[in-house]
Amino acid sequence: MLNFRAKTFLCACKHMNFTNAAAELGISQPAVSQHIRRLEEDYGVKLFRYEGKKLCLTDEGKVVLAAVQTMNNDEHILRQRISAMQENRKKYCFGATHTIGDYLIADHLAEFLRENPDSNVDIYIDDTENLLRDIDEGRIDFAIVEGFFDHSRYETMPFSTEYLLCVCGADYDIPEEISPEELFCHRIIAREPGAGTRELLDRALATINRSVDSFCSHVIVGTPYAVKALARRNCGLAFLYESSAKEELAAGTLRQVRIRHFNPQYRFTFLWKSGSMYKEDFLRMYRRLVGNQVPDMSVKTIL
Repeated sequence: MLNFRAKTFLCACKHMNFTNAAAELGISQPAVSQHIRRLEEDYGVKLFRYEGKKLCLTDEGKVVLAAVQTMNNDEHILRQRISAMQENRKKYCFGATHTIGDYLIADHLAEFLRENPDSNVDIYIDDTENLLRDIDEGRIDFAIVEGFFDHSRYETMPFSTEYLLCVCGADYDIPEEISPEELFCHRIIAREPGAGTRELLDRALATINRSVDSFCSHVIVGTPYAVKALARRNCGLAFLYESSAKEELAAGTLRQVRIRHFNPQYRFTFLWKSGSMYKEDFLRMYRRLVGNQVPDMSVKTIL
């Protein structure tokens, strides 16, 4: 169970400002400073330092933060489990990015729910960056994410490998196969910066020294549904995971445009806070969601 000094430290790390941390905690700024000083005395290290006027964690402070975040996450899970035990039911709380939550886990999750009718399941669908923050702050137990992150802060398992396909509407004027240079003569329909597919698309384009701005024009939207909706209406080209475009490709409302020598593939990752005492529980759910078959991750991934 976290003591008040550890909670003060977490809040100070959240704001990187003792005054703002004090306001959130409802205590004085000198009290925040005192709590941090006592922690530093306990561990015999400095936790914060200033770079100019900016407050930053020391290297030792980063280590302490990772440990306290794990303890905070485990305490959150413990409280959930105690509450669920009192209600005579199990509680699961996890996150997934849009593609994973909307397309990849539905079948296995549905099977789990049928077999566990008394379980409560909370699923947060969000971008990778926000899901990682939710894990760090103890709001969710684990997550299935896409894109890139600091592997040193989490324990991970491979979830799946996905192709990123270039697609367009059925009547969009473009050949079935084009060169990379021809690609940029068209409008691109893409997610906003920070979204998983956008980050992966940006990195893939960077391998051929291009970016979203290289297209003749662009439309930036906030959801994968809007990307598909505009692509179906022949408004331009879009890059979608194969799993998320499967139904539209089969129905003929979208068609794939093959780009010579450009075939990006990416991995989805199941992860939780490093050092969690609930690791075995997370792995049991992992095996349920991948259907007891660990995916082959030997495929080359663009980084």
